[in-house]
Amino acid sequence: MSTLVEFAMFPTDKGESVSAYVSRIVSMFENLDIPWQLTPMGTIFECETVEEATRVIERAYATLEPDCNRVYTTIKMDIRKGKSGRMEQKIASVQKHLS
Repeated sequence: MSTLVEFAMFPTDKGESVSAYVSRIVSMFENLDIPWQLTPMGTIFECETVEEATRVIERAYATLEPDCNRVYTTIKMDIRKGKSGRMEQKIASVQKHLS
């Protein structure tokens, strides 16, 4: 199974620029053994199960919770049985049509 997740998470009570807080979440991903990619509007990652995906999101929240009183998040999931490595496959599939 493959669970692709695109999410954004940031505090809403820390002013206009929240990059210092987002960087905490990026640092968390650097210590995980799953594929991930930072984008200008969020982070995309792939794991095996929905349960694992929610644990990653809970862990991201735990990095902000100690000093953030309000946290906003958006989450999109694409769950597919019998596949893996879809982060790269989906991009390659579109690129072959562009060639």
